[in-house]
Amino acid sequence: MAEQRCNWATSEALARYHDAEWGVPSRDDQHLFEMLVLEGAQAGLSWSTILNKRDGYRRAFSNFEIDKVARFSQQKLDALVLDESIVRHRGKIESVVTNAKAVKQIQAEHGSFADFVWSFVDNTPIQNTWTSYKHAPASTDVSDALSKALKRYGCKFVGTTICYAFMQAVGMVNDHQIDCACHMRCATLGKKGRKKNLK
Repeated sequence: MAEQRCNWATSEALARYHDAEWGVPSRDDQHLFEMLVLEGAQAGLSWSTILNKRDGYRRAFSNFEIDKVARFSQQKLDALVLDESIVRHRGKIESVVTNAKAVKQIQAEHGSFADFVWSFVDNTPIQNTWTSYKHAPASTDVSDALSKALKRYGCKFVGTTICYAFMQAVGMVNDHQIDCACHMRCATLGKKGRKKNLK
């Protein structure tokens, strides 16, 4: 019998992403930047659409190397607007470079992008116990605060709903259903991260 999953993991690609990545605490700046970009790209679209274009995004945006993306020229951005392997929305494409520059400033001021975003949950994943993913909120006070802080640094496409989806993706909040096989695994990983962060 297959392991129980959250009810949104309805395709093979979604199931793979759900099992391997969603809700797993990440403190890797490059991965965090990638997820911020992808969640922003999703605005108004389905997550399946973005997942299917993920390889295209990695190719288009130098595998999300923050320093490289921050140096993209206007000419490069003009070319990306014609790239069918990503979402061809000029505002979203230009926001990736804007956000890379903002993340560099955050890294300079806070040591790392991870230290900055994880400070909003006191370095400890929020553990929820939903019986159905439908009960999970679209945004919270924490995502409101993160959104405002990112906007202060000049980030675009970081509204509170996008920020909450980002928090779910990178394990700042564990929103796996309690009957999902990944719920306990992500909760355990969250505890390990907390011990490591206690000074």
